[in-house]
Amino acid sequence: MEKNNLKIFFIKLVSVSLAIIIIINVLFNLIIADKFEQLNVLLSLNELENRRELGNEIRNDLKNLLNKDKLFNKEDKILIYKLYQKVKSEFKDINK
Repeated sequence: MEKNNLKIFFIKLVSVSLAIIIIINVLFNLIIADKFEQLNVLLSLNELENRRELGNEIRNDLKNLLNKDKLFNKEDKILIYKLYQKVKSEFKDINK
């Protein structure tokens, strides 16, 4: 009877251990792996090919943005205008 209880204990122990490993692996892949991928892109910018590819992506995004009828919504326009006014007022103080 004691051997049977010990066998059941080890089966449960292995099952719980595997479940914990699988849960940790899934959480790592969902949360942390995405961040590592973004970090890897930033660190790979020292390679010429990656910089060119990123530059091409930015150009394509800008072209798509320019094809839209409206670039900004009303709230964004107000914020950008206020920022522009503030920057403009700060540059008035520069000695020429």
